[in-house]
Amino acid sequence: MRLAHIDERLVIKGPEGYIDVAEASGGRFGPDPQTALADWEAFSSWTREYLASSRAAQAPVVAADAGAVWGPPVPRPAQIFAVGLNYRDHIAESNLEVPAEPAVFTKFRTSLTGHEAAVALPDGLVDWEAELVVVIGRDCHRATRETAWSYVAGLSVGQDLSERRLQLTGPAPQFSLGKSHPGFAPVGPELVSTDEFDDPDDLELGCRLEGGEVLQKSRTSAMVFDVPELVTRLSAVCPLLPGDLIFTGTPAGVGGTRTPPKFLAPGDVLVTWIEGVGTLRSPMTAS
Repeated sequence: MRLAHIDERLVIKGPEGYIDVAEASGGRFGPDPQTALADWEAFSSWTREYLASSRAAQAPVVAADAGAVWGPPVPRPAQIFAVGLNYRDHIAESNLEVPAEPAVFTKFRTSLTGHEAAVALPDGLVDWEAELVVVIGRDCHRATRETAWSYVAGLSVGQDLSERRLQLTGPAPQFSLGKSHPGFAPVGPELVSTDEFDDPDDLELGCRLEGGEVLQKSRTSAMVFDVPELVTRLSAVCPLLPGDLIFTGTPAGVGGTRTPPKFLAPGDVLVTWIEGVGTLRSPMTAS
C-alpha cells in the first residue's frame, strides 16, 4: 500500500494511478492524511479491500503531473525524532566513536516539506543527509524488538538537511535548530506500508545531485541501531504516537567531511532514493 499527499488531499496508489481517499471511501476517511494515521488498522484494512475490488480499477485518477503540489505524507506529526551517528562509515568520516546509545535529537515540525518542494537556502553551510524515515502507526510505549515493527505504519524517503555553522555552534551543539530551517525536513513522495517489503531492514539508500555525482550510497542493514532497536529504545522513554516520524540516520558521504568541503547551492537539485520506497526530489533556491 502506497499513500501520498497531493494538492492537500490524501491519495492511495491504485492500478491506474492515485485515487482520492475521501471520495473512494464515501467520507469514511477524510482528505487529511492524519485521519488515516489516527486509525491506521481500519484504514489499512479498508485500503486493501478497496484495492482488491473492481472499484479501484474504475476510480477517477488524481493528477500527479508537474503542476501537482506534493505535501509530506504526514503533514502534522506530533513528534519528529532524528538519530545521529547511526552508520559506522559516517561515524568514521566524522572522527567520532560509535555511540553506546542512539544519539537522538529532534527536527521541528515547521521544517517539514514534501517532494518537489523548493528549499530556500539560509546563510551558512547547508549539507545533505539521506535517511530512511519511519512512520509510527499506533500508540507505542515500551515496545520490544520482537514487537517493534508491528507499531510501524510504513516507510518514506527523507533528507535531514543541516546548516553546519549553527548546528556545531558551541559549547553545546545546536543540532535541532541547525536542522530545522523551513524545508529542512523533506519527506516523500509516498508512505509505503511495511508489507510491501521482503526485508524492510535491508534497503539501499542514497542521494545525488541531479545531473551530477552520487553523494551517498549504502544499505539500511548497515545501521548501528536498526529500526526495531530505535523503536524499542525511543519508546522506552517517550510514548510514540500515530504519525510520529523517526529519521534513522545517514551513511557516509556528507559534504562537511569532504576535502575540500562541499555544500548545497542555489540551483542544485538533490535527488534521494530508497529501494522500494521511492525517489524524493528537492530543488535548492536562494533565500
